[in-house]
Amino acid sequence: MHFDFLLIGQGLAGSLLAHFLKKAGASVVIIDDAHCGGASAEAAGLINPITGRRLAKSWRIDELIPFAEKTYAELEAQFRQPFFQRRPIIRALFSAKEDNDWAARARNPEYSRYLMEEPVEGPILDFIQPAYGFGQIRESGQVEVAALLSAFAAWGFGEGWLRPEPFDYSKLILENGKARYEGLQAERVVFCEGYGLHRNPFFNYLPMEGNKGEVLLIRIPGFPRDWIFKHKVFIAPYTGDRFWVGASYLREFEDALPSARERERLENVLQRALKAPFVVEDHRAAIRPTVPDRRPLLGIHPEHPQLAVFNGLGTKGASLAPFWGAHLAEVLLNGVPPDPEVDIQRFRNG
Repeated sequence: MHFDFLLIGQGLAGSLLAHFLKKAGASVVIIDDAHCGGASAEAAGLINPITGRRLAKSWRIDELIPFAEKTYAELEAQFRQPFFQRRPIIRALFSAKEDNDWAARARNPEYSRYLMEEPVEGPILDFIQPAYGFGQIRESGQVEVAALLSAFAAWGFGEGWLRPEPFDYSKLILENGKARYEGLQAERVVFCEGYGLHRNPFFNYLPMEGNKGEVLLIRIPGFPRDWIFKHKVFIAPYTGDRFWVGASYLREFEDALPSARERERLENVLQRALKAPFVVEDHRAAIRPTVPDRRPLLGIHPEHPQLAVFNGLGTKGASLAPFWGAHLAEVLLNGVPPDPEVDIQRFRNG
């Protein structure tokens, strides 16, 4: 069976790349082991234009947000179900300096579209502990990543182009400018396997560090679902009437399993952040694919032109995957040079 593209991994990167390739008329087959250990399936799908203690705009966010909203609207129309929701972020401020820094940023023309100085009001104040102050971030939102991946999987299973199995690198044969794998032949193989890239024999020279995140799924009776709340950790609406709490950022880890230590830490943060009682229903963990320069890994293998990679989305996959998935599709289909900021050639010499 001949396909234009064989994609390895059906996380957010693989699903969005498949969307743009198929939209352009290319034939695609995906091999995925049911997101085993993948970070996408555990993500809250937050789109946050302002991050960090310095209140910096996320990299290229002015381009990323409009493109992401357009892409998710296309997918909502295709699958006839909602995936994206605009939700303001309420961020607790803990000192006069943080409050003053917020006000200064909000008056900066480059930031004013994202930051609000107005005081936080409404029922959410009945659930959260007082802080020195609160700030609001707008043009933020949330993608229901699990629902999106499930819709893609159902589509792929139904049409027969998604194979639910592990990928065996030893069975990939590269010859005559093409790739063969267990009865499949493709013009190109694109690896979208998240942290699994560190064991990929073709791309493991790339600097994939990995960052372990642990999250809690909780119930807070009556807690408003129109907001995302940040108080050391994020509290964001999740499926059903549950909330996603997290996440931790562990650079050193022994495995991808939830740990008692992180559960205790997250629960302690919640107790300091909330007035209302909460019930922990689940505790999950995954390893994010992170890169030292915090830019995605995208491009074509320097020695094997049949192979390409789309990875390194880290904590910002919901905003990064649409824009860079579309860009990689242009690279693969039309020979457009990869953007130097994300091109894997930046690591070719080391």
